[in-house]
Amino acid sequence: MLVKICGITSEADALLAVALGADAIGFVFAPSRRQVSPQAVQRIVDRVPSGIVTVGVFRNEAPARVVEIVNTIGLTGAQLHGDETPDDVSYVAQRVPWTIKAFPAGHPGIGHLADYGAAAVLVDAASPGSGELFDWRLAEGVVDPARLMVSGGLRPDNVADAIAHLRPMGVDVASGVESSPGRKDPRLVRSFVIAARRAAAELGVPEGIRPLAGGAGEAAAEAGAGEPEDPGQPFDWQQEEEV
Repeated sequence: MLVKICGITSEADALLAVALGADAIGFVFAPSRRQVSPQAVQRIVDRVPSGIVTVGVFRNEAPARVVEIVNTIGLTGAQLHGDETPDDVSYVAQRVPWTIKAFPAGHPGIGHLADYGAAAVLVDAASPGSGELFDWRLAEGVVDPARLMVSGGLRPDNVADAIAHLRPMGVDVASGVESSPGRKDPRLVRSFVIAARRAAAELGVPEGIRPLAGGAGEAAAEAGAGEPEDPGQPFDWQQEEEV
C-alpha cells in the first residue's frame, strides 16, 4: 500500500511524514492554500531520505513546464490534476519517471487510462483538497486496482473502508491529516499510516505498480546521476527530539 501525504509545505512536515511511515509526499504547485514554489521544494527534496517518492502536483500547467520542474528538482514524478488532454499527459509521461493522472469521481477518462499513458490514475472528489468524500462505487471496476490511487476526504477513521471497497495500490491524503491548511498533525499522520497499512494487510491487497523512488529515478540514472549523498547531519526533527 503506497501511502502518500500530500500538500506538504515545509521541510518539517516532509520529514515528519517520512518519519511516521509515509512512502510518498506531494507538493502542490497549482494555485491552492497549500501551494509552494519550486525553489522551496528543491530545498526540501534535498533533505528527504532516498527511497521516498516525491511528487509534484500540477493543474493545467504547460506540459513542457511540468517536465522542466520535475526533472530540475529531481522529483520522482508528476501528478496532473486538471483538464489535461491525453496528448498532454502522454508528453509528460514520456519525459518524467512516473506520472499520475487525477480525475474527479465519475469522469469518463478514468476508464481510458491507456489513452493518457500515465502509470497510475488517482480518483478524487470533485473539488480536490476540499476534504470531501465521494461515492466510492464510482471508482469500482473502472480501472485495474494495481494502478488505482484514491483521495478525497480520506481520514484515519475512514481510510480502511476506502481500501476495503476499492483495494487500490495507494491512498493519498492532505486535509485529513492537518491541524490547519498546509500544517500536518503528527497524531493524524501516524494514525492514517497505521490504519492504511493494517487494512491492506488484513485484506491481502496485492502490491500495485510502484514508482521508482529517490529523485529522478530512471531519468537521472540515464543521465549519469548517482545516489544522493548522505547529509551526514541529523534531520531537524531529530535534533529537536535530542534537545
